[in-house]
Amino acid sequence: MSSESVIRSARRLVVKVGSSSLTGVDGGIDLARLMALANALARKHLDGTEIVLVSSGAIAAGLHPLELPSRPRDLATQQAAASVGQGALLAAYTHAFGLHKITVGQVLLTADDVTRRTHYANARRTLERLLDLGVLPIVNENDTVATSEIRFGDNDRLAALVAHLVDADALVLLSDVDALYDAPPNRPGARRIPIVRGPKDLVDVEVGGSGSKVGTGGMATKVEAARIATAAGVVTVVTAADRVIQVLAGEDVGTTFLPVGVRGRSRRLWLEHATTARGRLIVDEGAVSALVHRQKSLLPAGITAVEGSFHDGDPVDVCGPDGTPVARGLVNYSASELPALLGRSTRELARDLGPEYEREVIHRDDLVLL
Repeated sequence: MSSESVIRSARRLVVKVGSSSLTGVDGGIDLARLMALANALARKHLDGTEIVLVSSGAIAAGLHPLELPSRPRDLATQQAAASVGQGALLAAYTHAFGLHKITVGQVLLTADDVTRRTHYANARRTLERLLDLGVLPIVNENDTVATSEIRFGDNDRLAALVAHLVDADALVLLSDVDALYDAPPNRPGARRIPIVRGPKDLVDVEVGGSGSKVGTGGMATKVEAARIATAAGVVTVVTAADRVIQVLAGEDVGTTFLPVGVRGRSRRLWLEHATTARGRLIVDEGAVSALVHRQKSLLPAGITAVEGSFHDGDPVDVCGPDGTPVARGLVNYSASELPALLGRSTRELARDLGPEYEREVIHRDDLVLL
């Protein structure tokens, strides 16, 4: 099946739209743009495709009511703008899709919410149930509470992870750029790259950043999001928001990234791509071998040093003797607890300190190799 037919016949589709595609020159929501997007998605939805919309724009939507000239740089003001703008954004979507008798539901996520095992399962179950009920979920990062340590970083990455979470057939990333080019699009002679079959196709491609004063993404973040999604077996298309009708119809627009991995859910993709390590555990060669070659859990006996400040449940990097990261996982002890446990077996720790210490530092189910 061709990539175009995958989009055209998709059973389940994740669509992401950026702030610059929803806002006008004053930074507020452009209702005409939003309505055009909703109309296109509504037609696809009514044709039988389940759609999850990952929408930026909450902070941008809060700029005008708060009389802010541009996206604020400090976290507190960003959170305030998101708090004001999220309601306005959802109200606009509720109205736009309501004209087609489609119910929408808001799902706000932080990376910290979804990398923990039970929270990951809860998020997946909620999205699945919404889709079963015929609801069109609208997903955004919970900017009102997210901090720099627990952010996805951009909604392109979030969309790629959501596509994996819901086992989507395809991911469509909409922005103000119509495709990936082999040079900056404004450079004479720049040519559209219609298909990317793998990382080798991008070796000589010059990828730029964000050109919008209201967005945080850019082509670089879309290429990274495509890398995450295609590694999970999800076809990904990058194109301009004003070409949404064409891309949903399976026309040859934008740039299509072909899958390089196999579809199938695993929370470990989130651990690798959605988390930022809060610290490091240095381990010996025996522990490296156990983790990498035998897929074992990390035990206290193999740890030689602890770096950083972290709590139980935080993501940490596991590094070999030379300091090179080999894995990332959710730790079962805080940084203050671990030093007293290093080099000791779990049996010895249970005997001396109590049965609650007979546990892994990082369980293999909470560990991903880098």
